[in-house]
Amino acid sequence: MSKTTDGSVIIVDDDAFVLETTAFILTSRGFLVNAYGKAADAVKRFREKRPDVVLTDVKMPGTTGIQLLEELRSISPDLPVILMTAYAELDVAVEAVKKGAFDFIIKPFSPEYLIHSVEKAVNYAKLVSLEKNYKGVLEREVRKRTDELAGALKMVKNMSKELALRLTTVAEYRDTDTGEHIKRIGLYCASIAAKLKLSPEFVETMAFASSMHDIGKIGIPDSILLKPGSLTGEEFDVMKTHSAIGARMLEDSPYPAIQLAASIALVHHERWDGTGYPKGLKGTAIPIEGRIIILADQYDALTSKRPYKKAFSHEDTVKIITEGDGRTKPEHFDPDILKTFIEIEPEFKKIRESLED
Repeated sequence: MSKTTDGSVIIVDDDAFVLETTAFILTSRGFLVNAYGKAADAVKRFREKRPDVVLTDVKMPGTTGIQLLEELRSISPDLPVILMTAYAELDVAVEAVKKGAFDFIIKPFSPEYLIHSVEKAVNYAKLVSLEKNYKGVLEREVRKRTDELAGALKMVKNMSKELALRLTTVAEYRDTDTGEHIKRIGLYCASIAAKLKLSPEFVETMAFASSMHDIGKIGIPDSILLKPGSLTGEEFDVMKTHSAIGARMLEDSPYPAIQLAASIALVHHERWDGTGYPKGLKGTAIPIEGRIIILADQYDALTSKRPYKKAFSHEDTVKIITEGDGRTKPEHFDPDILKTFIEIEPEFKKIRESLED
């Protein structure tokens, strides 16, 4: 065997003289050669260590060169296989090409032509290997860049959500002295939306967008927003404008989540029976997001302490929502959403207890 590694070749021929002569020529030229008299031995070696080229006789007892070509190409489709034959048979050549033969040599062949054919096949094998390696490097680089981009987009998305929640908290602190309220509202709304079997995308967006329902309160004077007693009719009219203020703050956004938030800000006080504000919408004229959040917001308001009221227990709040207390009435809520609330009210209790003010 040659000590150089210009290319590795497996030779298969049942004629010992041809096998030895061909191996000598190629070894002298610097190729790493493994020579075999049987196709089975060549296949075994091929499976252990892939060569650059296989050079095989066509006419052999047992497994023919064409059959060996098919077997090797099934293992390694890009392998260049050179066929040798003592007969210039056109049909054999055509069949060999159809099977994927790289080249075809007629015996007896000149050493120069043999070397030229093998060198050409080795160069082809190296180009194929180089291309595969390049593709592998390129694919890894693309995956890496894709992961980096996905990470960056996720970071921007999370940062945008946090920024929106922090800005919303500014408005909430003026009214509730806590940011837990907006977190609870998001979880309440997500629980209802999920139970209603709305799309996962809507559930996720609802959890985020609902936190901005009261952002318009930033435009309400403290004398009204923080008044410990009951509001006068005129003061209540001013208070109700926070819905329209919030909608104007969020309108015309190209982003679906902010578009949903704008809708929620506008309709979160609309009631099923048409007694809500600002438009007095009734029934299904109220968007589904408004029908969900009014119940979630009412639950949280009843279970929270305010300057003008005490906090009700979970049990009392469920009773007020489902039976009414004169101010809150069951007919304020979409019957299907009210039914859903009754089914999942233990989840509301867990959320309330985990995010106490």
